[in-house]
Amino acid sequence: MNEVEGLKGNSKVRGVNLGGWLVIEGWIKPSLFDGISNGDMLDGTEVQFKSVTLQKYVSAENGGGSDVSVSRDIPSTWETFRLWRVSETEFQLRSTEGQFWTCDGQGSSVSATTDAPASSGSTFFIEKLNNSSRVHIKLQSGIYLQALTESQLTADYQGIPGWDDNAATFVMTIVSNNLHGDFQLANGYGHAKAKEVLEEHRNSFITISDFYFLSTHGINTVRIPVGWWIAFDPDPPAPFIGGSLAALDNAFSWAQTYNIKCIVDLHAAPGSQNGMEHSSSRDGSVDWPTSQDNIDKTLDVIDFLASRYAKHPALLGIELLNEPSAAGVSLDILVSYYQKGYQTVRKYSPTAYVIVCQRIGNADPLELYQANIGFTNVVVDLHYYNLFDTFFVNMSSAQNVDYVYKSREAQLQQLNNASGPLLFIGEWVNEWNVTRGSEQDYQSFGKVQLDVYNAASFGWAYWTLKNDRKHWDFEWNIRNKYLEFTCWCTNPMTGSTTVNGVAFPTAKMSIVEQMGFSLF
Repeated sequence: MNEVEGLKGNSKVRGVNLGGWLVIEGWIKPSLFDGISNGDMLDGTEVQFKSVTLQKYVSAENGGGSDVSVSRDIPSTWETFRLWRVSETEFQLRSTEGQFWTCDGQGSSVSATTDAPASSGSTFFIEKLNNSSRVHIKLQSGIYLQALTESQLTADYQGIPGWDDNAATFVMTIVSNNLHGDFQLANGYGHAKAKEVLEEHRNSFITISDFYFLSTHGINTVRIPVGWWIAFDPDPPAPFIGGSLAALDNAFSWAQTYNIKCIVDLHAAPGSQNGMEHSSSRDGSVDWPTSQDNIDKTLDVIDFLASRYAKHPALLGIELLNEPSAAGVSLDILVSYYQKGYQTVRKYSPTAYVIVCQRIGNADPLELYQANIGFTNVVVDLHYYNLFDTFFVNMSSAQNVDYVYKSREAQLQQLNNASGPLLFIGEWVNEWNVTRGSEQDYQSFGKVQLDVYNAASFGWAYWTLKNDRKHWDFEWNIRNKYLEFTCWCTNPMTGSTTVNGVAFPTAKMSIVEQMGFSLF
């Protein structure tokens, strides 16, 4: 059995992620967004506009870089625009290729040619008719846009339009509004209200009682996602809200109290490394690797975290970046960052584990084993979900179980045998695409994952401790016996292996039976 330095005895990581706490993911706790006015038009919402008179869609030709027309019969990517929310009714609109709508004023046409919102002319009011998809779009000066011809969208409507079929009225379709992260929450509420919402959430979602629960149910490690803005606490750049650093400090104290170790996981980097809400992307773009300033700022965040927690007895490791996108982040850029991040951590600790996450998408985990990232205590983090891929959509419960036993186990053996880093299954879940899985089906799926992932040389961490979706909720799974795994336990007073105070030469016990013993 591999020994992970810092854990008791010959143990490996048996962990749980504290997802949705210091980095917001709206799907974990949707009620966080309930109080936002016009909440279906947050940052990153994708919209399309159709002229009611021309019956054509507004389009940025070639995805941006030229004038905006009103010329398409069928909408596609060129006709889809991402919102940057300025206020409840004011927005900037970004084309597929990243250029923003701009209009110089009355009588001018709208173009999509600037890579950043202009100081004037790039913010538009969107007025909505109650309980209707009809909208008007106007400049901050009050002039309404209209579509008189297919070739251009112009700011020259005379007066205030009604909601009948006129050139200034459009049908707006919300194509998607899937981003519900820290940016959307803070910018949606505004600073004062967002601070109130997040303070309550951070103080109540995870507490010391959760660490007690974990310690009495066989968990020896927590993986804690954080955002880059934590390094700028208590006053991070807008729109982010301070306070996450104090919460992380609390987590380390609670962990120390209950002999739990902490992995600090940089889940959200400046500019976003994967375009998702859990990396706090504003609009789905992957801008982290496009700017050396973003990368340098990320290394500064790692420096901050390492310097603050390197000597803390609860620290086990620092994860340099969560789930970089294979489509958006090249291997060369990522490996260079990982190598510098490793060196940064080593300035403060010779032994803390430096964890590097595999790229998500089309990427081979072996690429990180061949990268020579560092010399000691390097760990590769691999995330296993029987979800998020059409490959799993029609699998039966038995096929899901079989896939884990055959494909996942074979890959784990291959990676465990590879020279260099240890292997960490840093995220997995007892959920799948099976629509009518029974309790026994879920128990079988959980068991096979535990059986296989236990072989990972560094260990594993479940995603996540708490979740509105019960099968993602570790605590719910344990209390309802959907997840049961065995662990070796020792009586902390005598050092003997025990079950409920009875000493045995060796003993295994169900995690849901374990009370009053420490995991080794």
